[in-house]
Amino acid sequence: MGKRITNNGPSGAIYGLGMIGAAIFYISQATSFWSGVLGFLKALVWPAFLVYELLKFLAK
Repeated sequence: MGKRITNNGPSGAIYGLGMIGAAIFYISQATSFWSGVLGFLKALVWPAFLVYELLKFLAK
């Protein structure tokens, strides 16, 4: 039997583009250096914010 290889490239690309877009958005909204740093950190975990807001919306 051969090895089974799974390819998750497209989902990684979408996450990467989303992270870049979120970083640009958060950093452009920053008013100081440290809020820009916080914006970059938020950009790393943007899916968590998305799921949280979606669940909050669905709970209403």
